[in-house]
Amino acid sequence: MTRFNQMIKQWKYFVFVTGVFSIQGSSENLEENLALKGTAVQSSTFYTSGATKAIDGIRYSPSGTPHPDETHTYCSITSNQLNPWWRLDLLDYYYIYKVTITNRGDCCLDQTTGVEIRIGNSLENNGNNNPRCAVTSLVPARSTVSFYCGGMEGRYVNMYIPNIQAHLTLCEVEVYGTAVNRKKVFLRMKLTSSVDTAAVNKTFLNQLQSSLGLSDVKLSWTRLPYRDVTHEEKKNNKDSC
Repeated sequence: MTRFNQMIKQWKYFVFVTGVFSIQGSSENLEENLALKGTAVQSSTFYTSGATKAIDGIRYSPSGTPHPDETHTYCSITSNQLNPWWRLDLLDYYYIYKVTITNRGDCCLDQTTGVEIRIGNSLENNGNNNPRCAVTSLVPARSTVSFYCGGMEGRYVNMYIPNIQAHLTLCEVEVYGTAVNRKKVFLRMKLTSSVDTAAVNKTFLNQLQSSLGLSDVKLSWTRLPYRDVTHEEKKNNKDSC
């Protein structure tokens, strides 16, 4: 048997494959208020009630007195305008399961009524075109209401009142979810020729879950594995001609 034939026989059992795959997973921590790590902006500002007042970690004023001046101190309020909005940038990508809104305690319940909660990764129309999680109904004064979003993925959380002129008031916005971890890895492996892509995926998913502590891991090839011919193999092919 020639060396070339021996090499052919070896190829039957071993091949080199090269591919690119992406890893997506989530780390579980549903008790952390993600909003506290983000930044906030809004369409306009009424008096001194800036956007960050809604993510300062204070649901109600410390004194408990529902005085208008304290609403200005502890709540975000836009000017009376058409289509007011407020946007939270989480600074990373998350699966969002719950958004909690706290209303002011003194008056003006309509300022937190009919608010669309939108979640996504786009800044088109200031983020107000992202998918909708829920729409608030009348939120009682000095109350906290939660809305469940089923793990919608997004970096931005918007509060949006469309098609009317109004103030938008938010005394506190809380967001709970899990981080989305994405990585792209270039991989070179030596595998038996009988091992298919599904078996490769299963092997690596098991290793990733055990070593990185990720859950809900997904692996997808952006370029399917292909056989890489070595310099020695090319030389033998040429000699056999």
